[in-house]
Amino acid sequence: MNVPYLYHGQDPFWVDVCEHSLNLTMVSDTDSPIAALFIRCEPDNEEKLIEMERGNKLGRLQYWHGQLPLNQDQPITHYCFKVMLSQRQWWLHSQGISPRIPGREAHFKYNRHDQPPAWIKQQVFYQIFPDRFNNGDPNISVTSDEYCLRGDTRPTIAKQWGDYVSPHGQNGPNEFFGGDLQGIHDKLDYLQNLGVTALYLNPIFTAPSNHKYDTTDYRQIDPHLGTNAQFATMVEDIHQRGMKIMLDAVYNHTSVNHPWFDMYGKQTDVAGAYGNPHSVYRNYYQFSDNSNDYVGWNGIATLPKLNFSNPEVQDYIYAGDEAVIKYWLRPPYNIDGWRFDVIHMLGEGAGATNNAHYVKAFRDAAKQTNPDCFVLGEHFFEATQWLQGDQEDGAMNYYGFAHPIRAFFANKDIAYHSCQIDAADLVQWLNEARSKIPWLNQLAQLNQLDSHDTMRFLTMLEGDNDTMRLALQMLFTYVGTPCVYYGTEVGLEGGQDPDNRRCFPWERIEGNKSKHPLFDYIQQLITIRRNEPALQTGSMQWLYANHQQLAFARHLGDDQVICLLNNHPHAREVTIPVWQLGMKDAVLIDLLTHDEWIAKNGEFTITLAGKEGLILKVINE
Repeated sequence: MNVPYLYHGQDPFWVDVCEHSLNLTMVSDTDSPIAALFIRCEPDNEEKLIEMERGNKLGRLQYWHGQLPLNQDQPITHYCFKVMLSQRQWWLHSQGISPRIPGREAHFKYNRHDQPPAWIKQQVFYQIFPDRFNNGDPNISVTSDEYCLRGDTRPTIAKQWGDYVSPHGQNGPNEFFGGDLQGIHDKLDYLQNLGVTALYLNPIFTAPSNHKYDTTDYRQIDPHLGTNAQFATMVEDIHQRGMKIMLDAVYNHTSVNHPWFDMYGKQTDVAGAYGNPHSVYRNYYQFSDNSNDYVGWNGIATLPKLNFSNPEVQDYIYAGDEAVIKYWLRPPYNIDGWRFDVIHMLGEGAGATNNAHYVKAFRDAAKQTNPDCFVLGEHFFEATQWLQGDQEDGAMNYYGFAHPIRAFFANKDIAYHSCQIDAADLVQWLNEARSKIPWLNQLAQLNQLDSHDTMRFLTMLEGDNDTMRLALQMLFTYVGTPCVYYGTEVGLEGGQDPDNRRCFPWERIEGNKSKHPLFDYIQQLITIRRNEPALQTGSMQWLYANHQQLAFARHLGDDQVICLLNNHPHAREVTIPVWQLGMKDAVLIDLLTHDEWIAKNGEFTITLAGKEGLILKVINE
């Protein structure tokens, strides 16, 4: 079966947005005997075919143009392309080309109403676990036996910077190393030098644990991290540097130590909900009648789940004028975004009843306070339903990036089971995940190789720096916004939680003795990303996927960048059909090494060394 070449990008060259319509461009190869080509859409939920007109030819490419009216009854317009040849038909959609009409989830999508903030696409995020990044003020550090996390158990343990982290199930939550806000502030020059433009901080509000996903006060910075005033000063400095900051919001549940719950009876003025059926806070949580049985997040008793059907909880978290979602978006703090923890689990009752209602309410509260606020959701698996535009701007892209990248490079799935896929499988997985959401939301996905919840990627690779470099190349060239987990740039390793939260090894870079090789490489990748608009907002086009070799282009108008990589340990020759990008002869400059190659007659053949990656800038002759 000879499949014709058909392509439709989604940057402004291909999708020209007008007030009530989209002017669409599509391209085919000139050899295909196309009798007619239609845009297929569904105004009023009924099929409509709009015939496209032939445009210019460029080499082996035939361009087509048509106008698509935007749906007026709903914010999202779905469309795909029906291509009629003399003997058969083909369909072009967001997952590729097929001989039959695709399901609606595979249609291209445009949301005319709800879109992410424009600034997000240009960012390079850096995730910081505050207790492990840098100790700037030892005077406020937690001391051993200062308090207990659970009544009279789990006393705090103060450890020396760089000491080992206890294994899972032991003292992970109650070990403290002294990282704080001053430590972060002190390293802003370092982060700017690396190229970082935005910070994502794990929770910093008052909480007994080191990870602080067990909040006891949503309006106060934890005193062992700093003060509210200190945080406001740091944010002001961040903004003066042209950088952004996003905070972690844990609104699904609280600590059992929160004054509302007060499991251990520390309150002296107003009784907490636990053990007090008549407490004014009783309905803030989900108790079973007058008993002490309650719903905990994911069945974890130390994290009681809030009752969002209670108007007082709604007012405190998002609905009231002084709601905490709004509080930190306003002066003097002016944060730029929220990362909402386990937002897919939030709802009424034990489950996630009416989840979409509350996610939209969170979004509305944030956007009403700061229309340019970034709304990010945490989802370990597919998040399509939250990413159509009206709920979240983007998600932590585990399903659409971290999972498939892990399978391709580390041969493991999200549960760390063996999972081997080749380049074609990788392309299919990435396409399937990306295609289900509007393009602008694709660009707002937060792509990471690892995080505070996963084994560090370099450890998954058993210290293989060559493969790590290829994975990093994908992070900075693929669709979405890249985020680096702290310490990655100096080869910090770590197993599963809490070992993945080791202290930053500042001795590896201080004094400029010998920077870790990954530092220079990541710094170079960040520079390339920030200098190339095509890598920020350009369309995605696969050019080659076979065995362990992969090539794709990101293009924005005449700005074209081709990314190639060989994930095999031995050299492999590949031939790339660059004619599909509209070129016949061109100079290709590697942005990593500045070496030059020549593409001739619409093709580019190269032998990639084992574990080699290239990022080629196209200079058309």
